Amino acid sequence: MIKSKMHRNGRKFNIDCKRCKRLSKFLKDIKVEYPDYHCAPVAPFGPDDARLLIVGLAPGMHGANATGRPFTGEHGFSNQPFSENSDDNLKLENCRITNAVKCLPPANKPMGEEVSNCSDYLVDDIIKVPEGGVILALGKIAHDAVIKALNLRLVDFKFSHGNLHLLEGRSLTLVDSYHCSRYNTQTKRLTTLMFSNIFKSVLTVFKGRTSDG
Repeated sequence: MIKSKMHRNGRKFNIDCKRCKRLSKFLKDIKVEYPDYHCAPVAPFGPDDARLLIVGLAPGMHGANATGRPFTGEHGFSNQPFSENSDDNLKLENCRITNAVKCLPPANKPMGEEVSNCSDYLVDDIIKVPEGGVILALGKIAHDAVIKALNLRLVDFKFSHGNLHLLEGRSLTLVDSYHCSRYNTQTKRLTTLMFSNIFKSVLTVFKGRTSDG
């Protein structure tokens, strides 16, 4: 267990953010091709005080970038697997979803500088997680973004599917999972059972926290 040294101030989500020139230009070009798409930074989805914070990579072209809400459009939720519209009145309970990078990157591959530019937004997301909470990182880029936001060393926290990392200081647990992308699921790198077991691990952490105090 390694103590977090996070002393940075977070930055509130800003839908008008244009810190990344490459991404801003890309979104502008996509908006011309798809005028009905959101094509802007995508805000976190879920209550501020949720005990579970899920951190993805970035909005998908025809998913969050289109609808303005994470996992809506191309993807969905366990109780609504084909969520296509952000106006469907769906609400998350005790769970919040955000991305390491808030804007759609070309080829779904953000540059390191772009991840860093979004880091303050991620800090703001992490600060809101109550003590005893869990951060679920979907993929290595999300994992690394969380570790850097906490001012910890990547060498001390190796990414691997199913890994659990205890973060002393605010008693947070970081859980690693392969990203639930179409590529990973179609190639069976991430199966339904594997992903289900990740959430069983999250529940086990919560149960352990409850019994501890």
